[in-house]
Amino acid sequence: MDLGSLTGFAVVFAVIGGLELFDRTSFALIALATRAHALGTWVGGSLAFVLTTSIAVVAGTALADVLGPSRIGLLRAAGGAFLLGYAAWLYFQPEEPPEDDALRRTARSSFATAFVTIFLLELGDTTQIFEIVFVANWGTWVVLGAGSLALVLVAAWDVALGHRLGARVEPKRLRQVVVVVLVIVGAVTIVYGLAPGALPVLATGRPL
Repeated sequence: MDLGSLTGFAVVFAVIGGLELFDRTSFALIALATRAHALGTWVGGSLAFVLTTSIAVVAGTALADVLGPSRIGLLRAAGGAFLLGYAAWLYFQPEEPPEDDALRRTARSSFATAFVTIFLLELGDTTQIFEIVFVANWGTWVVLGAGSLALVLVAAWDVALGHRLGARVEPKRLRQVVVVVLVIVGAVTIVYGLAPGALPVLATGRPL
């Protein structure tokens, strides 16, 4: 890898990782990890991150032309709706079963929940748009490697933080906090998907 590629790798890693740390997708993963099997959540979230990164670098700028602005917005809205639905299910579900049964239940479902949530939220998200832009500068393999590595590490941080919060906060209070976080993230995602101009702070400056 030459100096230019190393520079590109460092820039992509820093930008994508830095953006994702404070992105709504990251907060959603933290919330999911407070109540789910840690390894399953991390694997599911990481796989979704790598897959959306692959979509970005393979499709490049053609992704925006193929999907069009309205379809990308609908994908964002779908991710937000999924979070709202999960928050509603979490709020209305009955009391949890004994600890061992709950662990097995969350272990079976955490991978799928994390994968679907992160995949829907990341499609057309700020980090993916930056990856599309970066491909033109540093090529597919640099962006794929640096972007995937950054997002997998962010996912590990999110899951570790969520798991720690889940172990330390009283379950009833934690449940309330998680529901509120998911509702806020879901609502913001839907608004951004259907009316991106209403939330200019989430825009990248590159029209889709």
